[in-house]
Amino acid sequence: MEPNRPDPDDLLKSVQEEEARTTRARLKIFFGMAPGVGKTFAMLQDAQLRMLEGVDVVAGVVETHGRAETMALTAGLEFLPKKQLPYRGVQLEEFDVAAALRRRPALILMDELAHTNVQGSLHVKRWQDVFDLLEAGIDVYSTVNVQHLESLKDTVAQITGVIVRESIPDTILNRADQIELVDIPTEELLERLKEGKVYVPDQAQYASERFFRKGNLLALRELALRRTAQHVDADMRRYMETQGLKGKTWAAGERILVCINSKPRSASLIRAGRRMAESMGAPWIAVYVETGKHIRYSDEERAHLEDNLRLAERLGAETEVIQGDLSTGEDILAFALAHNVTRIILGKPTRSRLPAFMSNSLVDDLVRLTSTIEIHVIPGETPAAPKSRRGRASSGTGLAPAHFVWGAVTVAVMTGICLLVGRRFELADHVMIYMLGILLVATRFGRLPSLAAAGLSVLSLDFFFVPPVRSFVVGDLKHIATFAVMLLAGAVIGNLTERIRAQMRLARTREQRLRALFRLSRELTRTFGSQAMMDVSIRILADHFQSSISISLPGPGGRLVAHGDAKAPPMGEDELGVAQWVYDHHEAAGLGTDTLPGAHALYLPLKGSHGLIGVLGIQPLDASSLESMEPDQRHLMEAFANHTALALERTILSEKNLDTQRRMDREQVRSALLSSVSHDLSMPLAGITSAARALLENDATLTPEARHQLAGVIHDEGHQLSRLVTNLLDATRLESGVELKKEWLALPDLVQSALARLKPLMPDRAVTLDLPPNLPRAQADPVLLEQVLINLLENAHRYSPPDQPIEIKAWATERALTLCVSDHGPGIPEDQEERIFEKLVRFQQGESRLGAGLGLAICKGVMDAHGGKIQASNRPQGGASFRISLPLEAKPPVMPVEE
Repeated sequence: MEPNRPDPDDLLKSVQEEEARTTRARLKIFFGMAPGVGKTFAMLQDAQLRMLEGVDVVAGVVETHGRAETMALTAGLEFLPKKQLPYRGVQLEEFDVAAALRRRPALILMDELAHTNVQGSLHVKRWQDVFDLLEAGIDVYSTVNVQHLESLKDTVAQITGVIVRESIPDTILNRADQIELVDIPTEELLERLKEGKVYVPDQAQYASERFFRKGNLLALRELALRRTAQHVDADMRRYMETQGLKGKTWAAGERILVCINSKPRSASLIRAGRRMAESMGAPWIAVYVETGKHIRYSDEERAHLEDNLRLAERLGAETEVIQGDLSTGEDILAFALAHNVTRIILGKPTRSRLPAFMSNSLVDDLVRLTSTIEIHVIPGETPAAPKSRRGRASSGTGLAPAHFVWGAVTVAVMTGICLLVGRRFELADHVMIYMLGILLVATRFGRLPSLAAAGLSVLSLDFFFVPPVRSFVVGDLKHIATFAVMLLAGAVIGNLTERIRAQMRLARTREQRLRALFRLSRELTRTFGSQAMMDVSIRILADHFQSSISISLPGPGGRLVAHGDAKAPPMGEDELGVAQWVYDHHEAAGLGTDTLPGAHALYLPLKGSHGLIGVLGIQPLDASSLESMEPDQRHLMEAFANHTALALERTILSEKNLDTQRRMDREQVRSALLSSVSHDLSMPLAGITSAARALLENDATLTPEARHQLAGVIHDEGHQLSRLVTNLLDATRLESGVELKKEWLALPDLVQSALARLKPLMPDRAVTLDLPPNLPRAQADPVLLEQVLINLLENAHRYSPPDQPIEIKAWATERALTLCVSDHGPGIPEDQEERIFEKLVRFQQGESRLGAGLGLAICKGVMDAHGGKIQASNRPQGGASFRISLPLEAKPPVMPVEE
């Protein structure tokens, strides 16, 4: 095999990536070391060249800062109108994403990529607006300085002493198809600053003393050059992979793990991990180990943890929250080995007050446990902020002054017991009694109350039982060791019990979440129908998250239709617009996110296995609870959304398949119907045509009797044709869903009306009626029910001897009104009593003429629409009997008596 031949899988992946790059919208970034190097100038120069090439170029945002040479390059450019937004009593201009999408130019200029938008804009950051434009297929030119890269914020702050407030994720630079470095010597930039070409004179003087010092600019220039070189290197590696110019050693691959916690200094570790991963071209993971201490975190610490996880995700890391059942070092190592991690980054441990041989840090544990993974210890730049009183009070331990009071009461009780037993017990026995009290306090109230109880126990033991009694003086130094052991035992017991209690609370929390997920899964598996599944999901999520829940599914035209709790207020147009944005962009938005954060709810995309199903909206009763939500709680929320999405997808697909099957069945019935009735239509038409031709051709020779006979044939065949067309129309109406027009009917009147209509068809047929005079009235559609009677009577007339009567009988029970039509014909074939009501089913009975197989099917359809029944059976004395039953659900209105 050729040594430089590329791996087929890697080659296919590279080709696919290259195809995606060539078909997607292109992003070009003009990159510089500092303000004033000429990024906007270079962008406008390039835009003018593109305009000369015939490209449709529009200026979305161009900041000229009043520089004449820059303003000259805007000549001929179309500027997109900006949106006016109120902010603190003034009107500010901001980029209008919607207007840009409506205009849809080929190329749009977006200066200052790291800009923060005014509150009320679609997105918090301008780079998010740029992503919307790219997804819409619009090429973008933009500008950014090196200090705005998220991974370099700490480095820039350390170099310049200036903390940069606005930043962009490094992934945006990776997304860029082209980076053009705009570079000038530092001396030239400083000269431009003095000439007022960067800032106005007052600002220029201040900037030259702080940010624009020569040493700072040299360092920033090096960072910009290095970052540009990394981008070029990535392009080169990509080219070598596609061309097979790279050896196989590159495929070994590094994987980096960054250990984070709830401290602000973790942000420095995350950025360091990002830089290392970027320089190596390696994937990286940010991991937080959740232990019993997590329960005791203050609101401030929880907020820091959430910020750290979000920062890692923003910088392109895969974030994981793992449960710590072992020591933290063993948990991290187990995770690292399971994910083929080659390097672990963690912060330098804070200095312990204990001697080195008594303290064991996470770094020591990892170094001791592994010999195959590199351990990188990064010093934190930001000292840990002291925890405020408020933070301690809300730390979740549940401390209260009453706990210390109860600890003191427990010590007093133990002292009383010791005084009661007096000198019958040795001093060691008294110590054990006090230790029992300390254990009780630790178990019930936690660590600090148990430490306080241990101190009180030492004082009580010394005062009441250690000679000289009634004094805190210690007569024998050996008792000092006893006191120390009591205090140490109290501390150890308190720590152990506190840890056990924390683990119990953590286990209880996990159990509640797993139970909620199990409950949702169980209820969804028991539920059928998309509407029922949405109702179940809304109810369970509302109970668990104490929120108002909505599920929005696409309706006609792709516009979302919201489904929510009937008790909750309907979703407004603004909120529905946020949900529509989530559906269109497949990203979360709303409360607690950087996209449309002014919304009242958080909106999550419901992603199924075959695409996006809809949008889940979560509006908490307390908006702050969502913004301060813990990472595992947010992950649980996403798990709920995934379960709901998969269940809805399964149900919607099932409903679509069922609807498709029904349409196929209807089409099959229509085809069979046309095939069946074509013969039945041709027979009466042939009879009518033959009789009419005989009348026309033999008019002079026909006798009056012959003419009358031929006219009778035309009449009978025309009536047969009319009946067939009527049945076809009725069958079509029932297939499309007939709307009943119910009235209160008297059954005897309906029977007489049907017999009157059939008189021309069976003038000599005898009909026996058994209709009690006290039959209750029924509520039904008179036209359809009369058609049922006509079909049954016509069926009996066709299949019974002409000299035998047709019998009609009716009776009523408490729940139904029943009518029976019987004949004396050959009856129904054996075991065909149910099948006889199916469409197009016909049986040859004697020499009777076959029908189209629609009449009885229409009867069944009409009775089903009324909620009634129709049954067929053979009579013992011969013939068939058809019974129809109508439900008696209500009493008819009382008719006014006429005077």
